[in-house]
Amino acid sequence: MRVLTSVVLIPTVTWLILFSPQPVFQAAVSVFALLCWHEFAGLSGYYNAKLESWHGWIPGLVILYAGLSGTMLMTVIILGALAAALRNRELREGIPATAFFALGLIYAFGAWRAAVELRVISPYWVLFANAINWVGDSAAYFVGRAIGKRKLAPRISPGKSVEGALASVVLASLFGVAFVNYFLPATPWPVALGVSVAGNVAGQIGDLAESALKRGAGVKDSGTLLPGHGGWLDRLDSSLFSMPITLFALTLIG
Repeated sequence: MRVLTSVVLIPTVTWLILFSPQPVFQAAVSVFALLCWHEFAGLSGYYNAKLESWHGWIPGLVILYAGLSGTMLMTVIILGALAAALRNRELREGIPATAFFALGLIYAFGAWRAAVELRVISPYWVLFANAINWVGDSAAYFVGRAIGKRKLAPRISPGKSVEGALASVVLASLFGVAFVNYFLPATPWPVALGVSVAGNVAGQIGDLAESALKRGAGVKDSGTLLPGHGGWLDRLDSSLFSMPITLFALTLIG
């Protein structure tokens, strides 16, 4: 079932990124962001910071699509977080809810805003930010199983190894340079290499961050909507980190 889900999901996402009309792409991004937010809000209850999913819809979509500066975006996030805190009767519940609300809005909607902005530069950069994680995850899995000895983060994800993580960086970087050389030939190869390394490392950190969130909550998966994969956060955890870092790296360089 896990393989079947990937066989359906990866071509669909690739089409949405590269070939779909802009309104269709934005609708898909909205759905992905709302699904990630919904699962994140569900996890908040395990931390005594229960959030109602629908409370984040409006501020989240404002973050996703409003033409606001970074300062104004943070203002929207903070105001939304305060609103989440004020609805709780007990401050000991409201203050954690504030933190979870602000973190969740950045985590879900901020990351997908990066996808929207990357597509303006080129749809291939959106695909790049996701594909280097697909390739890196496969490398980490097979190399980790074959020769993995040293645990990367035993408290968070006991199955991950240092050897697998290094293999992920190496193979994803080789793939990234080849990808950029073919689809974005105006990009110098040192830039392609730097963005590949940054995006892959960010994706691995995103994977560990979501694992830590689940481990703290005492759950195996963030949801059940993707057969064999768990929830959308389980499938997109790397992308939620790699897309903003890819955009940041390109902005920094350009």
